[in-house]
Amino acid sequence: MIPDHPSAAVIRVSLFAGMAEVAGHRYLDLPWTGGTVAQLKVAVQAACPAIGPLLARSAIAVGDRYAEAAELVAADDEVAVIPPVSGG
Repeated sequence: MIPDHPSAAVIRVSLFAGMAEVAGHRYLDLPWTGGTVAQLKVAVQAACPAIGPLLARSAIAVGDRYAEAAELVAADDEVAVIPPVSGG
């Protein structure tokens, strides 16, 4: 679902594993005019508050690499939220 923001482009954020389960879908389409990874995390949490606790412990990948909080994200970037992984 894409909120009504006529001046904003749309960014698709992919969700994986338990985060996708909690959200109920594997991606979020969000209005986005550009900003930082930190700002994108705020937008993701606002769109799906239930994933907030997991989102706080997750990494953000932009393109094919992990991104720092201050890194800029454009609407046409490929973005994924990578939840923490456990194993043994």
